[in-house]
Amino acid sequence: MNANQYRWFEFTFIFVCLPLLGFYLRAYLANWLIPALIVLMSVCGMLLLGDPHFKRFRLTSLGQFSAVKRRLFSFFFIGALFSGVFYGIINQGNWFMLPRNSLNDWLMLLAFYPLLSVMPQELIFRTYFFHRYKRIMPKKTVRIIVSATVFALAHIVYANWVAILLAFIGGLLFAFTYAQSRSTFVCVIEHSLWGLWMFTLGIGQYLDSATIP
Repeated sequence: MNANQYRWFEFTFIFVCLPLLGFYLRAYLANWLIPALIVLMSVCGMLLLGDPHFKRFRLTSLGQFSAVKRRLFSFFFIGALFSGVFYGIINQGNWFMLPRNSLNDWLMLLAFYPLLSVMPQELIFRTYFFHRYKRIMPKKTVRIIVSATVFALAHIVYANWVAILLAFIGGLLFAFTYAQSRSTFVCVIEHSLWGLWMFTLGIGQYLDSATIP
Protein backbone atom coordinates (compact mmCIF):
# COMPACT_ATOMS: atom_id res chain seq x y z
CA MET A 1 0.00 0.00 0.00
CA ASN A 2 1.53 3.30 -1.11
CA ALA A 3 1.21 6.62 0.75
CA ASN A 4 -1.83 7.82 -1.20
CA GLN A 5 -3.67 4.53 -0.78
CA TYR A 6 -2.98 4.64 2.94
CA ARG A 7 -4.35 8.21 3.12
CA TRP A 8 -7.56 7.10 1.40
CA PHE A 9 -7.86 4.14 3.74
CA GLU A 10 -7.32 6.36 6.78
CA PHE A 11 -9.77 8.97 5.49
CA THR A 12 -12.46 6.33 4.92
CA PHE A 13 -11.96 4.80 8.35
CA ILE A 14 -11.98 8.06 10.34
CA PHE A 15 -14.52 10.10 8.42
CA VAL A 16 -16.88 7.46 7.04
CA CYS A 17 -16.65 4.23 9.03
CA LEU A 18 -16.47 5.80 12.50
CA PRO A 19 -19.56 8.02 11.99
CA LEU A 20 -21.53 5.06 10.61
CA LEU A 21 -20.45 2.94 13.56
CA GLY A 22 -21.45 5.77 15.89
CA PHE A 23 -24.89 5.89 14.27
CA TYR A 24 -25.52 2.20 14.83
CA LEU A 25 -24.24 2.43 18.42
CA ARG A 26 -25.90 5.77 19.16
CA ALA A 27 -28.11 4.33 21.91
CA TYR A 28 -24.95 3.66 23.93
CA LEU A 29 -23.08 6.87 23.08
CA ALA A 30 -25.21 9.57 24.69
CA ASN A 31 -22.70 10.13 27.50
CA TRP A 32 -19.60 9.29 25.48
CA LEU A 33 -19.66 11.64 22.51
CA ILE A 34 -17.43 14.30 24.05
CA PRO A 35 -14.86 11.79 25.42
CA ALA A 36 -14.77 10.03 22.05
CA LEU A 37 -14.29 13.38 20.30
CA ILE A 38 -11.43 14.31 22.62
CA VAL A 39 -9.72 10.94 22.08
CA LEU A 40 -9.95 11.34 18.30
CA MET A 41 -8.67 14.93 18.58
CA SER A 42 -5.70 13.68 20.62
CA VAL A 43 -4.82 11.08 17.98
CA CYS A 44 -5.12 13.59 15.14
CA GLY A 45 -3.18 16.17 17.14
CA MET A 46 -0.30 13.76 17.74
CA LEU A 47 -0.17 12.88 14.05
CA LEU A 48 -0.09 16.56 13.13
CA LEU A 49 2.59 17.45 15.66
CA GLY A 50 4.65 14.48 14.52
CA ASP A 51 4.54 15.63 10.90
CA PRO A 52 7.53 17.86 10.08
CA HIS A 53 5.59 19.45 7.22
CA PHE A 54 2.83 20.73 9.48
CA LYS A 55 3.13 24.37 10.51
CA ARG A 56 2.30 24.35 14.22
CA PHE A 57 1.56 28.06 14.37
CA ARG A 58 -1.70 27.33 12.51
CA LEU A 59 -3.12 25.95 15.77
CA THR A 60 -2.78 29.11 17.83
CA SER A 61 -2.13 32.08 15.55
CA LEU A 62 -4.82 34.22 13.96
CA GLY A 63 -3.30 33.55 10.56
CA GLN A 64 -4.97 35.61 7.85
CA PHE A 65 -7.72 36.80 10.20
CA SER A 66 -7.76 40.22 8.55
CA ALA A 67 -8.91 38.58 5.32
CA VAL A 68 -11.99 37.01 6.89
CA LYS A 69 -12.97 39.09 9.92
CA ARG A 70 -15.38 41.44 8.14
CA ARG A 71 -17.19 38.58 6.40
CA LEU A 72 -17.12 36.40 9.52
CA PHE A 73 -18.74 38.88 11.90
CA SER A 74 -21.12 40.53 9.44
CA PHE A 75 -22.38 37.16 8.22
CA PHE A 76 -22.86 36.00 11.80
CA PHE A 77 -24.80 39.07 12.91
CA ILE A 78 -27.05 39.02 9.86
CA GLY A 79 -27.57 35.28 10.17
CA ALA A 80 -28.24 35.48 13.90
CA LEU A 81 -30.83 38.23 13.39
CA PHE A 82 -32.62 36.37 10.62
CA SER A 83 -32.55 32.98 12.37
CA GLY A 84 -33.71 34.53 15.65
CA VAL A 85 -36.76 36.12 14.05
CA PHE A 86 -37.55 33.10 11.87
CA TYR A 87 -37.23 30.54 14.67
CA GLY A 88 -39.29 32.74 16.98
CA ILE A 89 -42.10 32.73 14.43
CA ILE A 90 -42.15 28.99 13.71
CA ASN A 91 -41.33 27.67 17.17
CA GLN A 92 -42.10 30.31 19.77
CA GLY A 93 -42.42 27.75 22.57
CA ASN A 94 -38.74 26.77 22.32
CA TRP A 95 -37.46 30.30 21.62
CA PHE A 96 -34.44 30.91 23.93
CA MET A 97 -35.54 27.84 25.87
CA LEU A 98 -32.17 27.06 27.49
CA PRO A 99 -31.38 30.45 29.11
CA ARG A 100 -35.05 30.85 30.13
CA ASN A 101 -35.42 27.42 31.72
CA SER A 102 -31.93 26.58 32.93
CA LEU A 103 -29.64 29.57 33.36
CA ASN A 104 -26.90 27.53 35.07
CA ASP A 105 -26.78 24.99 32.22
CA TRP A 106 -26.61 27.84 29.72
CA LEU A 107 -23.70 29.49 31.54
CA MET A 108 -21.91 26.13 31.70
CA LEU A 109 -22.45 25.78 27.96
CA LEU A 110 -20.93 29.21 27.31
CA ALA A 111 -17.87 28.24 29.32
CA PHE A 112 -17.20 24.69 28.14
CA TYR A 113 -18.73 24.26 24.68
CA PRO A 114 -15.87 26.04 22.83
CA LEU A 115 -13.23 24.05 24.71
CA LEU A 116 -14.73 20.56 24.83
CA SER A 117 -16.73 20.47 21.60
CA VAL A 118 -15.71 23.16 19.13
CA MET A 119 -11.94 22.90 19.52
CA PRO A 120 -11.81 19.12 18.94
CA GLN A 121 -14.13 19.38 15.94
CA GLU A 122 -12.13 22.16 14.30
CA LEU A 123 -8.83 20.39 14.81
CA ILE A 124 -10.19 17.15 13.33
CA PHE A 125 -12.43 18.37 10.51
CA ARG A 126 -10.51 21.43 9.43
CA THR A 127 -6.85 21.51 10.53
CA TYR A 128 -6.14 17.77 10.37
CA PHE A 129 -8.36 17.18 7.34
CA PHE A 130 -6.93 20.02 5.26
CA HIS A 131 -3.31 19.16 6.02
CA ARG A 132 -3.49 15.39 6.00
CA TYR A 133 -5.44 14.94 2.79
CA LYS A 134 -4.05 17.74 0.68
CA ARG A 135 -2.01 15.17 -1.25
CA ILE A 136 -5.05 13.13 -2.29
CA MET A 137 -7.38 16.14 -2.62
CA PRO A 138 -5.13 18.84 -4.06
CA LYS A 139 -7.96 21.21 -5.06
CA LYS A 140 -8.97 23.49 -2.20
CA THR A 141 -12.60 23.61 -3.36
CA VAL A 142 -12.80 19.82 -3.21
CA ARG A 143 -11.42 19.78 0.32
CA ILE A 144 -13.96 22.41 1.42
CA ILE A 145 -16.89 20.40 0.06
CA VAL A 146 -15.64 17.05 1.32
CA SER A 147 -14.84 18.52 4.74
CA ALA A 148 -18.40 19.83 5.01
CA THR A 149 -19.83 16.51 3.83
CA VAL A 150 -17.98 14.37 6.35
CA PHE A 151 -18.71 16.94 9.06
CA ALA A 152 -22.41 16.50 8.29
CA LEU A 153 -21.99 12.72 8.21
CA ALA A 154 -20.50 12.82 11.70
CA HIS A 155 -23.75 14.36 12.93
CA ILE A 156 -25.91 11.40 11.84
CA VAL A 157 -25.44 10.17 15.41
CA TYR A 158 -28.20 12.63 16.37
CA ALA A 159 -30.57 10.84 13.96
CA ASN A 160 -32.37 13.93 12.70
CA TRP A 161 -32.15 15.79 9.41
CA VAL A 162 -31.91 19.23 11.06
CA ALA A 163 -28.58 18.34 12.70
CA ILE A 164 -27.20 17.00 9.41
CA LEU A 165 -28.34 20.02 7.40
CA LEU A 166 -27.00 22.52 9.94
CA ALA A 167 -23.71 20.63 10.11
CA PHE A 168 -23.31 20.68 6.33
CA ILE A 169 -24.01 24.41 6.07
CA GLY A 170 -21.76 25.14 9.04
CA GLY A 171 -19.12 22.79 7.65
CA LEU A 172 -19.01 24.71 4.38
CA LEU A 173 -18.68 27.98 6.25
CA PHE A 174 -15.97 26.79 8.65
CA ALA A 175 -14.01 24.99 5.92
CA PHE A 176 -14.10 28.12 3.75
CA THR A 177 -12.88 30.17 6.71
CA TYR A 178 -10.02 27.75 7.34
CA ALA A 179 -9.05 27.76 3.67
CA GLN A 180 -8.86 31.56 3.80
CA SER A 181 -7.38 32.12 7.24
CA ARG A 182 -5.30 28.95 7.68
CA SER A 183 -5.99 29.24 11.39
CA THR A 184 -7.61 26.74 13.73
CA PHE A 185 -8.19 29.50 16.26
CA VAL A 186 -10.19 31.63 13.83
CA CYS A 187 -12.40 28.64 12.98
CA VAL A 188 -12.93 27.98 16.69
CA ILE A 189 -14.10 31.58 17.12
CA GLU A 190 -16.57 31.33 14.24
CA HIS A 191 -17.83 27.86 15.15
CA SER A 192 -18.29 28.93 18.78
CA LEU A 193 -20.30 32.00 17.79
CA TRP A 194 -22.70 29.99 15.66
CA GLY A 195 -22.90 26.99 18.00
CA LEU A 196 -23.56 29.03 21.12
CA TRP A 197 -26.17 31.06 19.25
CA MET A 198 -27.94 27.91 18.04
CA PHE A 199 -28.08 26.46 21.55
CA THR A 200 -29.14 29.79 23.05
CA LEU A 201 -31.87 30.26 20.46
CA GLY A 202 -33.27 26.78 21.01
CA ILE A 203 -32.16 25.00 17.85
CA GLY A 204 -29.51 23.22 19.90
CA GLN A 205 -32.15 20.70 20.94
CA TYR A 206 -31.39 18.94 17.64
CA LEU A 207 -27.69 18.74 18.56
CA ASP A 208 -28.06 17.57 22.15
CA SER A 209 -26.65 14.11 22.96
CA ALA A 210 -29.29 13.76 25.67
CA THR A 211 -31.95 13.60 22.94
CA ILE A 212 -30.30 10.84 20.87
CA PRO A 213 -33.02 8.25 20.16
